[in-house]
Amino acid sequence: PEDAVQECLLRLMREQPLPDRPVAWMYRAVRRRALTAARSAQRRRSHEQAASRNHEWFEASLADVVDAKAAAAAVAQLPSEEREIVILKLWGGMSFAEVGDLVGCSASAAHRRFGAALNRLRIAMGETCPNSILSRPISRSSPPR
Repeated sequence: PEDAVQECLLRLMREQPLPDRPVAWMYRAVRRRALTAARSAQRRRSHEQAASRNHEWFEASLADVVDAKAAAAAVAQLPSEEREIVILKLWGGMSFAEVGDLVGCSASAAHRRFGAALNRLRIAMGETCPNSILSRPISRSSPPR
């Protein structure tokens, strides 16, 4: 509370011209500053709680080909922007255009970053992409598919 009052006093001193009713101005300014600080603290607490929770990104089952815990750990090791893109695309079901709008890039950049993130995940998990031209043997008699 003291910080809010101090900030408002400094703002009042800089006001040109001074408000007609400085006491009313101070009450309003301190109230607004206190509400803003409370909202900010609440947002910070909720973000910290969300970040500290142990997210289970995959549901493990005996039939799964992917080890859920290893995959979740690999996702957690991605750079934050790539992790966000993967989560928005796979679990959020968003298009690359929507993902791009959210993270502030073009749809093609979101697609490239998504591909890079998947490659990092494959490397981290020691997997190859079954549809990748690099994972298939190349035959001289037929062109690559």
